[in-house]
Amino acid sequence: MASAGPMPGMGQVMVLNAKTQRTQGRKAQLDNINAARAVADIIRSTLGPRSMLKMLLDPMGGIVITNDGNCILREVDVSHPTAKSMIELSRAQDEEVGDGTTSVIILAGEMLINAEPFVRTNIHPTVIVRGYNYALQEALSICEKLALVVDVHDTVRMTSLVQSCIGTKFSSRWNDIMVDMALKAVLTVAREIPTPGSVNDVYSQKMEVDIKRYAKVEKIPGGEIGDCAVLKGVMFNKDVTHSKMRRRIENPRILLLDTPLEYKKGESQTNVEITDEEDWNTLLKMEEEYVENMCMEIIAFKPDIVITEKGVSDLAQHYFAKADITAFRRLRKTDNNRVARATGATIVSRTDEIREEDIGTGCGLFEMRKIGEEYFAFFEECKEPKACTVILRGGSKDVLNEIERNLLDAMQVVRNVVFDPRLLPGGGATEMAVSVGLRKAGLKLEGIQQGPFLAVGEAMEVIPRTLAQNCGVSVIRTVTQLRAKHAAAYEEIEKNGSDGAFPKCNWGIDGTTGQLVDMEQFGIWEPFSVKIQTIKTAVESACMILRIDDIVSGSKKKGY
Repeated sequence: MASAGPMPGMGQVMVLNAKTQRTQGRKAQLDNINAARAVADIIRSTLGPRSMLKMLLDPMGGIVITNDGNCILREVDVSHPTAKSMIELSRAQDEEVGDGTTSVIILAGEMLINAEPFVRTNIHPTVIVRGYNYALQEALSICEKLALVVDVHDTVRMTSLVQSCIGTKFSSRWNDIMVDMALKAVLTVAREIPTPGSVNDVYSQKMEVDIKRYAKVEKIPGGEIGDCAVLKGVMFNKDVTHSKMRRRIENPRILLLDTPLEYKKGESQTNVEITDEEDWNTLLKMEEEYVENMCMEIIAFKPDIVITEKGVSDLAQHYFAKADITAFRRLRKTDNNRVARATGATIVSRTDEIREEDIGTGCGLFEMRKIGEEYFAFFEECKEPKACTVILRGGSKDVLNEIERNLLDAMQVVRNVVFDPRLLPGGGATEMAVSVGLRKAGLKLEGIQQGPFLAVGEAMEVIPRTLAQNCGVSVIRTVTQLRAKHAAAYEEIEKNGSDGAFPKCNWGIDGTTGQLVDMEQFGIWEPFSVKIQTIKTAVESACMILRIDDIVSGSKKKGY
């Protein structure tokens, strides 16, 4: 007869390696919640316009001073696996929509903190997760009803939108310049693509906005932040190859190549044996003729500027200088693509395949300028530049790096609105509206689901609460007043008897003074896509972390 327990006199059977650490069950879940709380606490003080900066030392001894949630968490070295997955959230948020990196961590942390009482009272994690998912659907439908559609070319509304994004950053002192630059850069780069596809297809978006490739940020230390500008064209850090070449040309004809203008060297090592002295001269002559032919093929099209990604030999420079053509060599592929997009030129791979339509004529002015110790080539006044360069000037490298981060955030915000032109009120108004809406909806639920459903509503209040906290006003009084405002809007609709209507209450917290203001009049709006992404990511990650009931560390390395 088989015995149920271990045989008498037998030791305990070890399945896992003795070095392996294992945390199971409720302890693992509570550990995860504490780790999430710790991560959220790191960046809680960086939310809102009254945010603090964090100074981080990297392993190489460099310093980073920032209040960008993603940037802080990227630099912090953490060992707890859950904390690592929380940090991954902020990175995903940054890549997807470019803003809301701090909010997403704080929200996800709060969702987990609010789940702690349920875990302690032995409610099964899947029940909590189900309640959370119900609440997520309800929250998204509330956001849909709150949203306001905006015209991308309505400068006033767009300006206030970008200001609400940059207002929380270090560069908020130069807000107007930054906002203007972000709007200009994105609307320059945006281009419409006719796509044959269904109207509702996500991938048949009418706009293409490739900021990373076509809006280059060029940081030049020196000068002051007021000197920053978005060029109506592009610039790059190169000098002309020959001193006699022209340094200023109006309406230039531009030819772009990615072929070397020098004699072709063998791909691998090439040995040539020459027995006769004449052959050596013939060889040199052939080299010269080859380069001369290439140059003549180019000169035949009468370009004013030739730019190549490869080298230009001295002989080719001589021919170009004689023909009064300005040449640049070894330009980066990315820069060449930007010049092509801005001037309307096509990059040619072989000189014998050049056609008239490959020549770019869209540039109004080419000029070489010296800034500091470096020479820069400017291609400005382009007719329809679909690429641009953003020049940032500032006192030091640290300042420039922080401003660049802020500007990229602002450009992402504008890009999101170009894609999805809907807005939601900022200053914690959306979160409070969702919170009050979930409370009302939660009362209709029955059974054990109600607790987790209402917990999401409570967690949403963390954003207005943190905003009030960072302002230094009485948190409880401010949040209670705000909650009362939103609840009053619901009561009013119930009093009027219009059941289907949705109360549009846009009251939130002014992040600078801590007063309650109507966001509609105050002009603080946030992109719909950023808010939705923040709420989705926070709830989904909280659900994932809650379902972990076993943490095994010290597992086998790969390859053994």
